[in-house]
Amino acid sequence: MRAARRAAPRLLLAACFVASQACAAAESEDQPPPPETPGWHGAVSAYLNLPRGDDAYVTGIATANRGAFHLEARTNYEGMDAYSLFIGYNFAAGNTVRFEVTPLLGVVTGSTHSVVGGFEATVTGPRADAYVELEYVPDASPSGYIYAWSEFALRPVDWFRVGLVAQRTRVYGNSRNLQRGAFAQAKGKYLSAAVYWFNPSSHDQVIVVAVAFSY
Repeated sequence: MRAARRAAPRLLLAACFVASQACAAAESEDQPPPPETPGWHGAVSAYLNLPRGDDAYVTGIATANRGAFHLEARTNYEGMDAYSLFIGYNFAAGNTVRFEVTPLLGVVTGSTHSVVGGFEATVTGPRADAYVELEYVPDASPSGYIYAWSEFALRPVDWFRVGLVAQRTRVYGNSRNLQRGAFAQAKGKYLSAAVYWFNPSSHDQVIVVAVAFSY
């Protein structure tokens, strides 16, 4: 009897320990897993510009996003031998029709020196989308300049876009302040290629061949 009495407290402690471990395991199962740290994603693009009657050149654009944080670098965008770097913040809303806006602030150096402000915006629907990027360079000669690129596209299938394009640039000599045209783009999981044809009915024609790698 005395042995049984001495063993009772030990059994009670063991039972309490097992019960506490079971409760801790149940609580850990009920708690949601910790949020994952967002990874980096973006794209590297090269645009071969072939203006009629002028020298060919390549514009490069690289983007990197982590969560809402956005980084972007451009070459030969604000001018030949100009280099710009931007930071921005991504805002997004909607499901069936999705809206995305990224305000940008940056600097340009090289052939042009200035602080630059702008934005990028996209509206994406089930079979159509629209995109615009705009930046204002206040120190561009002679009194500031607005650079812009915009697209409106239809997507008959997921991997193909076709539509209208417009741009505003001073990189090459051209009598047109706003250039308009058409484009077609094929998109894969990581690679895409496009051909843009500006001012197709004039002597100021510009062909742009673009290749992009996404990660």
